[in-house]
Amino acid sequence: MSTTARLPTFASLDELTRLVTRRRCLYVRWSRGPERDLTAVSSTDDLTGVKLPGLSASSLDVEDWWGERPVDIWVARKLYDYCHLPRVKDERTRPWLLHGHEAARGPDNEPLVRDVEPLGWIADSVIAQASRIVTAQPGRWGPLDRDPAG
Repeated sequence: MSTTARLPTFASLDELTRLVTRRRCLYVRWSRGPERDLTAVSSTDDLTGVKLPGLSASSLDVEDWWGERPVDIWVARKLYDYCHLPRVKDERTRPWLLHGHEAARGPDNEPLVRDVEPLGWIADSVIAQASRIVTAQPGRWGPLDRDPAG
């Protein structure tokens, strides 16, 4: 059985939010999964083809400036930011949670993570819940989609 198949699945935003409040250096990565990613632990810049010194991911660590605002909104936004990737890159792209350490920053100023410990898949229902929370916010928010059709 593959490592990927044995990973647990985070089935609720509440479960993920509780973990984010207890542990630092957590990231979400959208890809085909850790089994594929951990063979090289390197992302590639789509524009130039340059190999990057770590996996591009989004930090889930809550920044101090967020203050006492609800952590579930923080986590929802971080998940929502890249929810367009399965549509734009590859329908097999899925979000998964990892623990790691930032090695550098990528061309979009995203963390490039090394020393990766896969923690689990993030269920589609969590992404749907995150989308509902984000779209219910008063400001105009959208995923970080560069696709003109998106």
